[in-house]
Amino acid sequence: MPSQILISNDDGILALGVRTLANALAAAGHTVTVVCPDRERSATGHGLTIHQPIRADRIEAVFDPAIAAWSCSGTPSDCVKFGLSALLETPPDFVLSGINHGSNLGTDVLYSGTVSAAMEGTIEGIASIAFSLASFSHQDFSPAAAFAVELLDQLAIAPLPTATLLNVNVPPLPAARIAGAAIARQGLRRYREQFEKRLDPRGKSYYWLAGEAIEDIDQPDHVHLPPEIPTDVQAVRAGYISITPLQYNLTDAPVVDALWNRPQPWANTQKLRLWDL
Repeated sequence: MPSQILISNDDGILALGVRTLANALAAAGHTVTVVCPDRERSATGHGLTIHQPIRADRIEAVFDPAIAAWSCSGTPSDCVKFGLSALLETPPDFVLSGINHGSNLGTDVLYSGTVSAAMEGTIEGIASIAFSLASFSHQDFSPAAAFAVELLDQLAIAPLPTATLLNVNVPPLPAARIAGAAIARQGLRRYREQFEKRLDPRGKSYYWLAGEAIEDIDQPDHVHLPPEIPTDVQAVRAGYISITPLQYNLTDAPVVDALWNRPQPWANTQKLRLWDL
């Protein structure tokens, strides 16, 4: 069933991943609008541009002629807001982001511009999906794009019960070697970080953030999910496409429950647990 789709990314309007995704969806009969940053905006999180104007230009000859594409000076979240509020006359059926060049696994989602762009759609009540290819060197985005087409077909037939964000990571493998798709929970990804100190031509110091990912360290069981559900990192490592539903409500429910039910000397006698001021 053809859908109206808004696509953004954080790799920029000229990135191969977004071009492959948009063209594949247009070829499948969907109506596609693309709004992407005019340059790479990786790891911008959910940042917005509020202290300077946002400029947008129509892009020709990069995508399939049937695709309306725009280059935007803002962040990935800006791009989706601009697309929803200034370009499209009616809300799209889906907001997609990617295909990102590099994984967005575990706690990467907190920094990811790719995931944040898709999250903008979810905040507006639109089913949204972030797609990432789990490699910085692999150049074949076609298996990820083919899966995106298949996934949208399935969601059109059997929609999710609420406007959900799905975070999809595709292993860097030929399609024939991908083991399948797995529903996964968010893993825990930590980094051994370091700041490299360097000198500019004038002898002044500056620092470059570098580091190495340490995957699934001290991974705790999820309080609401059975332990046999793999993490996204585990699924991709095993050759599966990971599909992880995410939400923007970051409330820590177990701690809220613990504080709510524990007598507090600083709480008043009413049910609302408030500090006396």
